[in-house]
Amino acid sequence: MMHTGRIHSLETFGTVDGPGIRFVLFLQGCALQCRYCHNPDSWDTQAGELRSVDDILREIEPYVEYYRRSGGGITVTGGEPTLQAPFVAELFRACKERWGLHTALDSSGFCEPSHAQALLDATDLVLLDLKRMDRDAHRELTSQPNDRILRFARHLSDRGTKMWIRRVLIPGWTDGTDELLELGRFIGGLSGVEKVEVLPYHRMGVYKWHQLGKAYPLEGVMEPGPEEVARANRLIGQGIEEGKRELALIVAK
Repeated sequence: MMHTGRIHSLETFGTVDGPGIRFVLFLQGCALQCRYCHNPDSWDTQAGELRSVDDILREIEPYVEYYRRSGGGITVTGGEPTLQAPFVAELFRACKERWGLHTALDSSGFCEPSHAQALLDATDLVLLDLKRMDRDAHRELTSQPNDRILRFARHLSDRGTKMWIRRVLIPGWTDGTDELLELGRFIGGLSGVEKVEVLPYHRMGVYKWHQLGKAYPLEGVMEPGPEEVARANRLIGQGIEEGKRELALIVAK
């Protein structure tokens, strides 16, 4: 069956969403409404351009050798790509069968595992954005609690999926000491985590909020400096070690 997907945009030379040089496909639609989102125009599930898997394969084909030689591949992001899981699964399978490309899914994790099994079977790497560990604070930041996201992360761990965990560092919102330590402890209890990335909050998408006639919720919040990013990495690293020790004690019992 040939699936179609609602496409927001695409990039042919991505270098930050997975290893190597990558084709990055942005899908339309998201169940979260993050206060700092730099693509609020991607929220609407009925917007975007409807395109087939073959359409996207034709976009990828001219650049395949660049992706393969660099150890790169294709990354599908959003919006939230798991909302269009059958389309992404078919696209990933086709990329593997035709060219042997590495596949990466950039997701918030706001997805029931049962909905994404075929997609995860075709996915080499999940870039998982853990926005807040506190349930109520997560709802305040994103409009949704994080129960489903944490459950999805544990499912990825249990099935042995490779992960890069990401945290957008927003001063006053996601940079608290207890919050970062708890994030680290959670990561320390997961299997398959190859990398943890602290991504500094930026304001490059503010103009999109204004174009949509929306007030930007984090007006006045400053971008973090290198010292703040280094502090976050230290605290997360400390939490990871604590989480690993806790897990070792549980296993030993």
